[in-house]
Amino acid sequence: MVAAVVSDIPDGAVVVDVRWYLDGRDGEAAFEHGHIPGARWIDLDHQLSAVDRPATEGRHPFPTPDAFADAMASLGVGDDTWVISYDDTGGSTAARLVVMLRMIGHRASLLDGGLTAWVADGRPIETGSSTAPERATFTPVPWPAERFVTSDDAGAAAASGVAVLDARAAERFTGDVALVDKRVGHIPGARNAPWAAVLADDERLLSRERLREHFAQVHADHGDVITYCGSGVSSCLNVVAMEHAGLRPPRLYVGSWSGWSADPDRPAELGPARS
Repeated sequence: MVAAVVSDIPDGAVVVDVRWYLDGRDGEAAFEHGHIPGARWIDLDHQLSAVDRPATEGRHPFPTPDAFADAMASLGVGDDTWVISYDDTGGSTAARLVVMLRMIGHRASLLDGGLTAWVADGRPIETGSSTAPERATFTPVPWPAERFVTSDDAGAAAASGVAVLDARAAERFTGDVALVDKRVGHIPGARNAPWAAVLADDERLLSRERLREHFAQVHADHGDVITYCGSGVSSCLNVVAMEHAGLRPPRLYVGSWSGWSADPDRPAELGPARS
């Protein structure tokens, strides 16, 4: 399979803009204001997530394979299409699409540095809505069960010492800031590995060596590893970063803290991670 991260756009690839913002800004409006020429915007809330699911499944549960296939086909992404995904936040939302495609065997890569690096390199942008592409044929593929964990799995793993990585910022992990979460804190026994920690100042990924050092510090450079975040989106950047570093991609707890905290019977741990 092609690399999880690329620095340029290969001929024939479909470029997908996955901008979405936790603070409520409009990703589509940002796309129309300026995007990589030829890119196609995708709605994370409605095309990369299921709706009308129980709160305990989190804010962004995976869509059904049929719904995901329909979303891809509508973008002109076919069974053999190489997808290059980007955003303007270092990959914190674009990685979601990369992970979804790669786990079912499709070619997909994160554009290193995203729109920020693209503009910094002096490359052109265009404005306005994208032209609707010709619909492609994308065959639905079941999500591979071995790449996911349930709430029970995540809780048991963290309690037993398995590296369960929380990709949220430190202040959300410790419980000092709530933002959109129903409760504050983190899964007891989890370790904080913020998605932003895998990025350099220019929003490009750290070198492979530095990424391996980073994940070794949270004991995620060997054995079983699980990652989660607020709703199963930004944690995907940890998945891509680990794969890019040559490590085995972690399993994903999609429900993440939004799903965990929606269940009043599940405990919350406050403060920094245990040593």
